[in-house]
Amino acid sequence: MPSLTRVEATARGELITVTSYQVDLDLTGGAERFRSRVTIRFRATPGAETFVEVKPATLLAVRLDDDDLDPGALVDNRYPLTGLRAENTLVVEAEMAYSNTGEGMHRFVDPADGETYLYAMSFLDEVQRIFAAFDQPDLKAPVTLTVTAPPGWTVAANADVAATPAPGRWEFAPTVPLPTYLFTLVAGPWHVRRDSHDGIPLAVYCRRSLAPYLDAELAEILTVTRQCLDRFHQLFAERYPFGTYGQAFLPEFNLGAMENPGLVGLRDDYVFRSAVTDAERERRATTIAHEMAHMWFGDLVTMRWWDDLWLNESFAEYLGTRVTAEATRFDRAWTTFALRRKAWGYAADQRPSTHPVAPEEVVDAAEGLLNFDGISYAKGAAVLRQLVAWLGDEAFLAGLNAHFAAHRFGNATLADLLDSLAAAAPGRDLRGWAARWLRQAQVNTLRAEVAVAADGRYTEVAIVQSAPASHPVLRPHRVGVGRYHADGTVTRDEVDLDPDVDGGRTVLTGLAGQPAARLLLPNDGDLTFAKVRLDPASVDALPLLLPDLADPLARAVLWGAALDAATDGELPVTALVTLIETALPAETEVVLVEDVLSLSRSLIDRYLEPAARATALEVVARTCARMASAASPGGSMQLATVRGAVAAGTDVDLLVGWLAGRDVPAGLAVDAELRWRVLRRLVVLGAAGAAVIDAEAAADPSATGAERAARCRAALPDLAAKEAAWEIVVRDTALSNRLVEATAEGFWHPEQAELTAGYVPRYFAEMPAAAHLRTPWVADEVAKLAYPEFAVAQSTRESAAALLARDDLTPGVRRVVTDADDDLRRALAARTAVAAIVAT
Repeated sequence: MPSLTRVEATARGELITVTSYQVDLDLTGGAERFRSRVTIRFRATPGAETFVEVKPATLLAVRLDDDDLDPGALVDNRYPLTGLRAENTLVVEAEMAYSNTGEGMHRFVDPADGETYLYAMSFLDEVQRIFAAFDQPDLKAPVTLTVTAPPGWTVAANADVAATPAPGRWEFAPTVPLPTYLFTLVAGPWHVRRDSHDGIPLAVYCRRSLAPYLDAELAEILTVTRQCLDRFHQLFAERYPFGTYGQAFLPEFNLGAMENPGLVGLRDDYVFRSAVTDAERERRATTIAHEMAHMWFGDLVTMRWWDDLWLNESFAEYLGTRVTAEATRFDRAWTTFALRRKAWGYAADQRPSTHPVAPEEVVDAAEGLLNFDGISYAKGAAVLRQLVAWLGDEAFLAGLNAHFAAHRFGNATLADLLDSLAAAAPGRDLRGWAARWLRQAQVNTLRAEVAVAADGRYTEVAIVQSAPASHPVLRPHRVGVGRYHADGTVTRDEVDLDPDVDGGRTVLTGLAGQPAARLLLPNDGDLTFAKVRLDPASVDALPLLLPDLADPLARAVLWGAALDAATDGELPVTALVTLIETALPAETEVVLVEDVLSLSRSLIDRYLEPAARATALEVVARTCARMASAASPGGSMQLATVRGAVAAGTDVDLLVGWLAGRDVPAGLAVDAELRWRVLRRLVVLGAAGAAVIDAEAAADPSATGAERAARCRAALPDLAAKEAAWEIVVRDTALSNRLVEATAEGFWHPEQAELTAGYVPRYFAEMPAAAHLRTPWVADEVAKLAYPEFAVAQSTRESAAALLARDDLTPGVRRVVTDADDDLRRALAARTAVAAIVAT
């Protein structure tokens, strides 16, 4: 089906103005389809022609004003409308298909109790699977919804319930003007908890089988919600404007969450059913804050087209992290951002598919979908943090409030926001700032150059900024430069790097003659978005000083610099493993431990040859076991390091014993989630088979258990199991999105390289056709998870090049393969460099 282009959206936006949607849905018709009837009222240029989008199973009737039109005129997802009047009424009736992909009207049957749950996911252009619409973000209109559902079900939507005139009949109040991609509803036997705060009704939903877990987590979820609402009301003059603040924890949800006004959707993995670390609780809190930020950025004021996606996601990422840190107990959210989120942004910005934070043009909605990545989220948020450092917080917030007031319930662009910020900060060149930071892709590197005299004092300290040849733009940066001394004292200077003045080499004249520090850290405080490289003396001092640094944010920046240097091949991965062995045991922040283990693992698995990899994993497993033994029993650090030991471990007897309840560390709960982690590792090592997986799945008959079992079955080191898993990945459309993705995720393992070698060429031969079987969102995710990332060989790259030469790839698969191939290029280069050193 054709994707709506920006040209088409602009033309349609000039022709019509939508005044209202009246939507009537009947959800009582069976397991395959539901009935949809929509009445759209809109104004138009008299005599104009346009089209409305709809993706029906069967289009039943179309009526424009007084004329019944031919349903057969539908082509793909577009129904033509001609001879429009100044005022028009369009009625479209259809049978719609339920989905199993997390898009449109998703239908889920809970394996735990057989109950059925529905939710509407309209993002990015999938409202057409629910009702006919002019599906573009700048044609906002109020929506009045009525729903017929089985008696006994609960139905909730963007607006509050106005009436329930009969059992199973739900009538909702009209919404404020909404973009079509934010329409939602949930329907089913939901478990509901209600509260209120500061005059705002609160509601939390989950399926019944998760009710005990939600009730156990409810106090923290509501506390975070209240705290974030209070903080946003302090920051913004506009109060939350959408009635009830509902949060629905949804099964098989594709995203982390979705900012539907009045009824936010979150994946129900956030209803924890097993022990979790504080880092995972912080991630849930940040997600809640992120979606709440969207109530202003995206919902109150909506981007005009997908080229201004950053007005939604970059701001929600920045404000979600900021508000979490300022208002909740998770006051170190910026530390998490510095390592986990920015690593995502740096990786995305250096790949061939990089794009500006705010591109000049996004051609169509399909391209817009591809830009939901580490650039639009993490880099954009980091750029905003740099903007606040440069502009000042007072001017920044004044500009935002002026922006909301000017475009309330409407649409806006980058230019509109810059106008509001410029008015709040006269004398600042906002357009010049935007030209470099928002309109240009790729990342700068800040490298410290240090000269020290014989008396131990600096003769010169400079920060040198560089940019890749493909994107040779240098940017202004306001950064902290930290000097960490051997006695534990720290001195931090905030400096401006202005390439227009110094050509990209900024000499810190005030440091000349000062005693040299043991470690000098550019971007101390993590104010800017830039890769950091330490001077050689600081690199040498890092293993000794890192464990003793008091500031967790500084440690995050340093760990990030080490991981990035290893990714770029400037630091051997074996040296990174040594740093883990020496410095990580002293780390007190669970999130840093988790992220260092996670980010280093992909490097260990891909950059090291098998023998070196095995040695590195032994070091990691031993280090994690030592940390787990020293951690408080039952605490977050114990759980995080036990997970690290399991993921890297090879002690089969120990792992089997834990499943049987033997020799379990004091305080450690070997609950459902940890059992699945242990079992997956045993499966990869060839120490557990299908019967054990089946038994574990029978003991955990939940949706999560089904996903974990699918992942484990795909990991079985058995030819028949691999073939069965591969058939699911490339051909099965009956299974839900999450089960297919779990199968793809479990397929490849470095330990099974020989067993899966034959599937490497099959990926390149079969994935293009497989992508056409699924919706773009699911197809892209499956293509990414199923990529043979551990087949680090030139032949893999040659297969990728041959695939990319084809002209029948979906945009998503093309981007997935392009980026994954670039990651393999780096891994091959690192292996080649090590081989050259060994040879000499």
